Amino acid sequence: MLVSRIESAMDIIPISELKRIVNEDRVSARIHAQIESLNRKDASNGKPFFEVILADAASKLTLRAWNDTPAFSFCESAEKGAFIEVSGEFSSNAKFGLEAQKWTARELRAGERDTLLAGSTALREKQAADFADITRLTTAIADPRLAALCREFLAEYGERFRRAAAARNNHHARRGGLVEHVAQMMRTAAAICDTYPALNRDLVIAGVLFHDCGKLWENQLPADGFAMPYNEHGELLGHITIGIELVNTLWRKIAAAPGWHTESEPAAEDVRLHLLHLLAAHHGQLEFGSPVVPKTPEAWALHYVDNLDAKMEMMTLAYANAKPLAVRISERIWPLPGNPVAPLRHWLPSPGGTNPAP
Repeated sequence: MLVSRIESAMDIIPISELKRIVNEDRVSARIHAQIESLNRKDASNGKPFFEVILADAASKLTLRAWNDTPAFSFCESAEKGAFIEVSGEFSSNAKFGLEAQKWTARELRAGERDTLLAGSTALREKQAADFADITRLTTAIADPRLAALCREFLAEYGERFRRAAAARNNHHARRGGLVEHVAQMMRTAAAICDTYPALNRDLVIAGVLFHDCGKLWENQLPADGFAMPYNEHGELLGHITIGIELVNTLWRKIAAAPGWHTESEPAAEDVRLHLLHLLAAHHGQLEFGSPVVPKTPEAWALHYVDNLDAKMEMMTLAYANAKPLAVRISERIWPLPGNPVAPLRHWLPSPGGTNPAP
């Protein structure tokens, strides 16, 4: 057991919540997290320090352990992948962002580790609701071929799906992030299909489910950690190619079952090809990794819904993490094209109802 076991009455809070409240004040708190990376470095004055990246179910935090602090000796014997508790006084630094000048740490006990892996209550409830929406919207698909394909995917890969991230860095880059991304896209796609009834709703909803299914390999997280490993499938093929292969594999499986709808319209082969086109074209441009550009209304709809949800998540992360440049203006965070500006607040009536009539 590693040392420096200091427990106190300070609240245990998720990293994302710590980032939010530290923007407002200096905070004494405890966090539970896994060590994603641990590197010894030298400062400009030659003194050694450790740079530690910590991860929980929803966010990450970089801390530095200077050579004159208790955390430095802890880091000397700590290992990458360890689950730890960090206690300290956290503040916002103009150069380093969120930091703690002096902090202590200890290893988590088995029960604490299991609780951490499960995620916060709020995150578990959100991702459960998102998965329920995915199930509800795919169950409502009328085309029996697409409905069967979605059922087979969720039955065979549902647990893996619920652990995957939607990206490695830019958006929904967390355990379960793919479920959050797909659910929000499905809700948006359903609204767009109501607005544009000529769209094939069944195809769009199925396309949303499968557009990033290759990330079950490219952006998969293990059952017992928050560090996203690299693997040869993701590196050599990428999620679009893996996704196309997976859809074809599942399609052959359900097509071999008794009662396959060979006489239905549109023809099964047309359905398969249009679904594969949605996967192949969802990045929108060749230079962004799509082997083809969108060539159907459904492909364009999927591309824009995907891009919209990614950008909304990037803005949320920018507001939470970017360094302030001025009042209501934050430093640009890649890949956003400019400095984020605080959004306009919702209109609220004046106290006492003194607003003039329109």
